[in-house]
Amino acid sequence: MLIALLFLSISFLAACSNSVGASASHDEKPFFEKDSSTEMVPVNAGNALAVLGTNSDLAKVNERPQMQVSLNYEFSMGQHEVTCGEFNELMKTFSGLELECDHDSLPATNLTFYDAVLFANERSKAERLDTVYSYSGAIFDNERHCTNLEGFVFHPEVDAYRLPTEAEWVLAAVQNWNPQNAWTAENSDYKLHKVCGKADSTAKFCDMVGNAMEWVNDWLGGFRDTTLSNYVGAPDGGSLGQRIVKGGSFRNAASSITLYGRGDVYTVTSSTRADYVGFRIAKGSIPSAVWMGTDGKAAESRVALLASSATMRSVMGTYKVKLVFRNDLSGNLAYVDYSGGILSVVEILDSIEVYHPEISPDGKRVAFCTGLEGVSGKSELYVRDLNADGSNLVKLKVESAAIPRWRVLENGDTVIVYVTDAGNNKDETSFKSTSTWQVKFSNGKFGTPQKLFDGAYHGGISEDNTLAVTGARLLRARIAKKGSTLTNARDTIWYKDGVNAEQACNVSLSKDGSKRTAFLDFGGKTGRAFVGKSYATHERLLIADSTGTLQMSVAAPSGFTFDHSEWATGAENKVVATLTNVNGAHQKVVLVDLADSSVVDLLEGDELWHPSLWVNGAMSVVNVVLDKDSAGFYMREGDAWGVALMRQNMELLWQYKDSVDVAVVGSSRSMFSTMPSLMSDDFFMVNFSQTPNSIHMSKDFLDLYLFHHLKKLKYVIVSLDFDFWFKMGDEESDNFFQNTYRSYPGYVYDKNHNYWQDGYPEGLLEYTKNDLNVEPYLQFETDRGALLEYFCGGWRVDDPLVEVDTTAFDSQLYLYENSLNSLIGIIESAQNRGVTVIGVVFPQNPYYKNTGSFGRYGTRRSLAEKYISYFEELASQYSNFIFLDENKMGNHEYRAELFADEDHLCVEGAKVFSAKLDSLLRTLK
Repeated sequence: MLIALLFLSISFLAACSNSVGASASHDEKPFFEKDSSTEMVPVNAGNALAVLGTNSDLAKVNERPQMQVSLNYEFSMGQHEVTCGEFNELMKTFSGLELECDHDSLPATNLTFYDAVLFANERSKAERLDTVYSYSGAIFDNERHCTNLEGFVFHPEVDAYRLPTEAEWVLAAVQNWNPQNAWTAENSDYKLHKVCGKADSTAKFCDMVGNAMEWVNDWLGGFRDTTLSNYVGAPDGGSLGQRIVKGGSFRNAASSITLYGRGDVYTVTSSTRADYVGFRIAKGSIPSAVWMGTDGKAAESRVALLASSATMRSVMGTYKVKLVFRNDLSGNLAYVDYSGGILSVVEILDSIEVYHPEISPDGKRVAFCTGLEGVSGKSELYVRDLNADGSNLVKLKVESAAIPRWRVLENGDTVIVYVTDAGNNKDETSFKSTSTWQVKFSNGKFGTPQKLFDGAYHGGISEDNTLAVTGARLLRARIAKKGSTLTNARDTIWYKDGVNAEQACNVSLSKDGSKRTAFLDFGGKTGRAFVGKSYATHERLLIADSTGTLQMSVAAPSGFTFDHSEWATGAENKVVATLTNVNGAHQKVVLVDLADSSVVDLLEGDELWHPSLWVNGAMSVVNVVLDKDSAGFYMREGDAWGVALMRQNMELLWQYKDSVDVAVVGSSRSMFSTMPSLMSDDFFMVNFSQTPNSIHMSKDFLDLYLFHHLKKLKYVIVSLDFDFWFKMGDEESDNFFQNTYRSYPGYVYDKNHNYWQDGYPEGLLEYTKNDLNVEPYLQFETDRGALLEYFCGGWRVDDPLVEVDTTAFDSQLYLYENSLNSLIGIIESAQNRGVTVIGVVFPQNPYYKNTGSFGRYGTRRSLAEKYISYFEELASQYSNFIFLDENKMGNHEYRAELFADEDHLCVEGAKVFSAKLDSLLRTLK
């Protein structure tokens, strides 16, 4: 499995009524009509209201405020979760995935979101229906679970099988919401049960509370205090690619399961799976579906990502690719960063019109103008940072500036070339009245503009300063004489039928030194003669050499024509363009590879204009003999948070392997509590904590990697999270190194080379860094592996959150003993290397003293006292083990304002603990 989800981390509001779930219209039809033959229950929604979210201050930010959704269509939904037998019958042949279940009537679980939507598609095809989900390619792990669908698009207008939306799920669930009468931790024996086997078996929908949590269709987005019609979630999952799960499971205490809950303790993505998460299916088209992004604006359209980071790497040779464009519906600048792994279309909200954006040579900024090619008039030019805020907006203070082009001069200066007017250039006199300028841009500021020459040459200037091109009716070129520059050059018209100039536009000069020109024409005589047949306006992308002679052409895909063609920055033979459909809408952004004339779909939307593509594929690895497709490949696109944290850990390991003398391993508790930057200069600490985590995983990470590569290692800090020592040590219990690692070529490559224990191979760090960028996943500011939580909201005073019943594992105490043995294994391995181990029990909400639970994840307090005594005995038995109890059974000195939640310190608490740890280490040194 990739990464297991853990436990639902939300509070429960006991009262459930229409005010927190759904309200019916006065339609004559009942809400629900059961069809037992198909196990699908028709829902005649009419104008029913589903109420999402809550106004409770105890809820997560993404669960607030309460929002109403009006559903004005009919659909049907499965009476129960898809069963193991149903899933295997349909999917074994399709994907080779066959679940191991104790009984066919158990819910099908341990499935990714993509596994679920593939099942829905196959159910549709089995009934000869169209499919709701389209995609261009699928990626499966070694167990045949689908971890990514390339070019994945949800089509709400299709009447076929799919996952229910969150609003649909809530509308159904509220009719029989009763956590106290469901398969929860209190009465499930901590295992799945047959569907519809509880007291709600006579309900129209079974097991919506407990048994198995359930995937729904939506991307996770925010709420607003408003009413939306036919809401289907966010347009994408944001920088983390987050999905939604609903309903709680057999692992959750009834009091922790709420109707408004949307997730888990840890980030839920499309590739996440767990043995307590399943799904049910819905059927029916959603008319006029509405998405709502992070800007809080509802829209009946969204920009769909059609190419993955992996596709971009295969085409460009690197993940370090960025794409900007104008969303013509909003007038805003939008961008995609393919290096982040979790792809999202980020729109920079502003009232300034954005045309012809171009990314800076370093990929950090974007220049744009307010004027449009072919339209005369005043235009303003701006530069802003290429981030979600579009920060550091700077305006060029000139009368008019249009169509910016970045250049790096021979002296190293970065400049922007622009023109005074980008209008129709057909009239010679009007063209000569315009001019081309450049202005230096450094440290976020413009320099003094400098005129280059007359004429608006906005198609680009060659690197050697001998050629400039432009096009807004005519393809004009300015050519320097041999040994001269463009200051003293001749102007000419290139694209002509004999003596008559033909129309050309979207002119762009290559940025790879070849001085080739890409442009579009109107199917004129010259182009037809070169191609050898007739074609429509903009149907061919034409390429001319440095003399203006046609060199090649590429046909647009059937049913489309090209527009807005531009050479990519930092890549050879690559052109980005939009595709216009028969109705004139700019429906797609595509990448044209001139090496083989292939056209790769990148984006799809209603009106996408003026794309600019930036590539930075440089990698400083010299004389390295490593497999470029395996080395450092520790993460895939769309992966769960835990995989991203491990990817970060591997980069930290290879970067600091020769410096680390203090290593921290463990769970999110140690990750948020131990800050390397606060250690004395005597120590160099890296926080290698990981979540989800088990003590078995910490042991494996140390044995396989850290003990061998950290040559200066003297101290290991390990979190003693014995309230979840019921984890078995296999992949189902958060041990990445048992099986999950097999899905990542980097770890397999390491294993096949004995984890490089015979010597670190030069270049592995560089390959790791050149892999997907992990920063967008982390959500927090980092400190050499530590995550810094600045929200110090404190704990809950009256009712500390208990996620797992304290008696759940009374019959499986051997699991705790196995965890204790793993700790002893860590201590003994460290002893053989002269390394001291400091075991830490991190503080939790002190009000657990008033419950029967040691902490957030259960464990009887009597059992906790027993294990604390074991740790004290180990400290007396092993000279290299020190036990540090910061919880003291709740009698600690950490105040509420030092906590982020029940069992994690915020940054203020981390400062307190880190200072204590530093003092202890200095006494040992």
